Amino acid sequence: MNCSEISLQDPSLTWPLSRALLLQILEDRLSDRFVAELIWERLGYQPSADSASAWSAGPQTPQPWRDAFPTAPPVIAQRPAAVQLTRSIAKEHKQLLKQQLDFAGYRIDELYPRRTRRATAVNWLLAWLAQRGDALPAEGPLPQPLDPPLDPVKGHPGDPIVE
Repeated sequence: MNCSEISLQDPSLTWPLSRALLLQILEDRLSDRFVAELIWERLGYQPSADSASAWSAGPQTPQPWRDAFPTAPPVIAQRPAAVQLTRSIAKEHKQLLKQQLDFAGYRIDELYPRRTRRATAVNWLLAWLAQRGDALPAEGPLPQPLDPPLDPVKGHPGDPIVE
């Protein structure tokens, strides 16, 4: 299932994507939860009425995601969710990180599952935009950036433990 099969036409997404926002993700300046929410809402997951922290598959959630993850998965923390995210990027969009953000990857001493999954998340978001035919604006609204975590393996306070 690739991004072309995802149709979420809601222009009121919580955070519009921009180059500046995606770079904050790559620089580990935003929480894993924030990154997951960017993806969840684009996959059609919706916050549960009884709990703001729980998100459930909605009518726009693609069937493969709904079947595998009826509740929104922590795409950074859980390997199966990260693998599904990777597989859902169409082949023609696999290099968008390099092409659009000039991202050459992390240095060998920076390679942690959290960081590589964050890069996958950014690539998926770029592919989502490309499938819709939307351009990536340079600037847009930004949340308050966090300091990079002291321990990049563990992430920011409150981030789920990476499996």
